[in-house]
Amino acid sequence: ASSTAGGLLAVGDQPLVGLDGHLFTPGDAAGRVLLAWVCVLAPTLALAGVGLLGSVVLGRSPMGLLLPAFVALAMQLAQMLPLPVAVRLALPGDAFLAWNSLFSGQVHATPLLIGIVAGLLWAVTATALAYVLFLRRDFTNPTDDGVVRRAATVGALPLVGLLGATAAVVAATTTADGTGIAQAKVEQSLATEFAHLYRMQTAQLHRPAVTEAQLRTAAACTKAGVRDGAEGAGNDWRCVVSWHLPGAAATGSAVYQLDVTADGRFVADGDGPKEVNGYFLVRTPTGDAPNPLWQFDGIVDLLAAVPDPRNS
Repeated sequence: ASSTAGGLLAVGDQPLVGLDGHLFTPGDAAGRVLLAWVCVLAPTLALAGVGLLGSVVLGRSPMGLLLPAFVALAMQLAQMLPLPVAVRLALPGDAFLAWNSLFSGQVHATPLLIGIVAGLLWAVTATALAYVLFLRRDFTNPTDDGVVRRAATVGALPLVGLLGATAAVVAATTTADGTGIAQAKVEQSLATEFAHLYRMQTAQLHRPAVTEAQLRTAAACTKAGVRDGAEGAGNDWRCVVSWHLPGAAATGSAVYQLDVTADGRFVADGDGPKEVNGYFLVRTPTGDAPNPLWQFDGIVDLLAAVPDPRNS
């Protein structure tokens, strides 16, 4: 509540720019924030179930209480690695990140739903294991504090098996392929967002309105010098965005440096020309304003099919 009040006082009741350049009304943005909090309940319950299981398995050891923190840290570190997308989505903590797609014009519902289901499966499995072990525990024996073998065979192995089974199901029933970050998908995401933000800049400068269809925006990206078939996360993506204005013979172009993370999010940093994306401010008839094309965040759908270049 305090952050909401502070935001209203600082910037007022303004639309929110989404991860693909779409504008969300304040009411729509608030609803999506609440929905995002609902989505992260599933992985939170999964960690709670792991904590309950750890407390039962490890007995009086304080490690049972610390286990959820270690599991959460391990999942966070794993999500920073270039994992196969099927394994990434099968992690119970993926929903902690997948809610980002709620703030795009086209919600990536499948990865989000998979993350929620995976979190709930972990919560149910861990709680059920804890219940069974609790019933079998001999509380009359003061030395029965849990042993390493029981922790591995009854606690860890079922959850590892669940992770493997979930990853196999995701791989078999979706279009999951590699890391999910392919050159054509990065180009499509960047071009789509640029077109939306270009229209915003056009409105700021009080220029004649133009539609995305009229702009015919396209992007050509390379990664570490690889021009064809580039893929994977990294901060070595370089893209050139081109567009056409109605009635203009010349084609506009702008350069971006992209930092793409393993979960599909990226930051596009404008590298010129200055009047388009090379400076963080633009001069408008009412004064200087933030340049929406200078630097922006975006997202790549890890499960989307690779676009056919013949249709671009």
